[in-house]
Amino acid sequence: MAGHSKWKQIKHYKAATDAKRGALFTKLIREITVAAKMGGGDPDGNPRLRTAIDNARAASMPKENIERGIKKGTGELEGVEYVEVLYEAYGPGGVALMIQALTDNATRTVADVRHKLSRNGGNLGAANSVSYLFDRKGQMALDAAGRDEDTVMMAALDAGAEDVSLDGDEFTITTAPADLHAVREALEKGGFPVRDAALAWIPKTTVRVEGENAPALLKLLDALEDLDDVQKVDANFEMDDDAMAAA
Repeated sequence: MAGHSKWKQIKHYKAATDAKRGALFTKLIREITVAAKMGGGDPDGNPRLRTAIDNARAASMPKENIERGIKKGTGELEGVEYVEVLYEAYGPGGVALMIQALTDNATRTVADVRHKLSRNGGNLGAANSVSYLFDRKGQMALDAAGRDEDTVMMAALDAGAEDVSLDGDEFTITTAPADLHAVREALEKGGFPVRDAALAWIPKTTVRVEGENAPALLKLLDALEDLDDVQKVDANFEMDDDAMAAA
């Protein structure tokens, strides 16, 4: 399992329970609200909002929830003021972490993140302490079942993607940040439905995690993802299936 494959990480270390689903909706609504505030409430003219709406629909979020999130962002409904924050950290085994959050209280959020790190073998780093180990990219997942690798690769590259990799039962498609929505839209029009899409921090190199560091790292990632304010965590690790199963 490669650390740069966010989709694989989530599939393995996050259980699909009703409580988790509610937390996911909270994160998706925050992204919709911030996207609408920054770029307006029209998804046709706001790629970030369009991507957030697509992700919400893929998670089966009710239409009224999506519309309410947009209206909070545009000011049509009263809502909480969210700001984007980014934390850099280290986890067990020397793994570098990029933690993205949307919060209405940065003081609370940094305290929560620091607490989860300290309780699970990690520590918060200074600005730019690990970001140089990553590139900022768009990333999306596509189910591999019944799809030929060459066909998917050609479709993705023709749509403007930078790279396509097959990881087990899914393709991971990488784009320039500005091209994320356009590539997703082109793929879906071509009959390749995308399961999820987001801007991500892609590691330039990975750290292999084994032994007792494997379960410790996965426990930390789970703890961080469980925080309401944390939208996503990217990490520069790889772990084989045996280590994952043992964790």
